[in-house]
Amino acid sequence: MRAFLLSMAALLLIPAPAAAREADTPRAVVEAAVAAHGGRLWLEPGSLILSGRAEFFAPDSPAPRSRADDYRMWRVFDGDRRVAHGADGKVRITARSGEKLLFEVGYDGETTWNERGIVPKAEADAFWASNFGFGIIRSALDDGFRIELAPARAIEGRALDMVRILDPQGQATLFGIDQDSRFIRYMGFRTPRGWHERTYSDFIRLPDSGWVQARTVSLFYDGVKANTVYWRQVEVEAKIDPAVFSPPAGR
Repeated sequence: MRAFLLSMAALLLIPAPAAAREADTPRAVVEAAVAAHGGRLWLEPGSLILSGRAEFFAPDSPAPRSRADDYRMWRVFDGDRRVAHGADGKVRITARSGEKLLFEVGYDGETTWNERGIVPKAEADAFWASNFGFGIIRSALDDGFRIELAPARAIEGRALDMVRILDPQGQATLFGIDQDSRFIRYMGFRTPRGWHERTYSDFIRLPDSGWVQARTVSLFYDGVKANTVYWRQVEVEAKIDPAVFSPPAGR
């Protein structure tokens, strides 16, 4: 499938219809979010490629410590994900500033690696536990998962219904679903690095597939911003060479 440029010229900002308020059970909130984001394709994607730019912050300075003008993610999904905050499927993320490689990390389904080489399993598990979490909402409606309502709140000026998703091991992830659009605008969970939060904004829908993508994603640990990603190009259900996820030769 061809890639789409995530620009206002190419795509339409989607004011998705408000969900019926009488349907506000925990399961119905998640079902409404799935429908708003693209339905079956969003629920069960095979692959996703995103590219754009990113800013990274130190905890003691208001200005970015570095910027990646080329930030990319390749993702192959596990359709039977059962663990909220562990590695699954396959993933590779690369950040470059001009010709300089800022960092790179990948997981080929068994081995985690970065720009320095193979990452020991204990270190890799802690890394993914601090970074993986969003995709578990795609499994929330499966047997063995539990969904609970949490107190509603407002984030970035938007009223959100909050749901807590517990995986079969009891790991909890908090999601904030926009009460009007039903887009996912917030996620939070406990990690080895502290309380991790993400905010999502600037949503647009791909005209052919109906896939909804947040163009701006900010990550926080214990309330301090770590980075913001600005996605500008997306490709859904593309064929990705498995070698993309393998450690480069010599590592």
